[in-house]
Amino acid sequence: MPPKPLEPLAKKLMKGVIALELLAVFGVYGLFHKMNASRDFRNTMSRRFPSVLEVYYQSNEWAGVYGIRERDHEAWSAKQD
Repeated sequence: MPPKPLEPLAKKLMKGVIALELLAVFGVYGLFHKMNASRDFRNTMSRRFPSVLEVYYQSNEWAGVYGIRERDHEAWSAKQD
């Protein structure tokens, strides 16, 4: 039975969707890793993208890691004084 005319297009689209999802997963992991490693980067994120930083804090709290938000605020307020 010959392949249907849309079958090759559907395969290409699925490969594209999977590739985009993989890029998104690795991008989010890279962002999380950078935010996890650098308080200065988290400070930049708090000024530019506060909602992304809030998701970072919440994901850590859901994972059982508490106190990052408070330590950041203490360090940032001490830096301003």
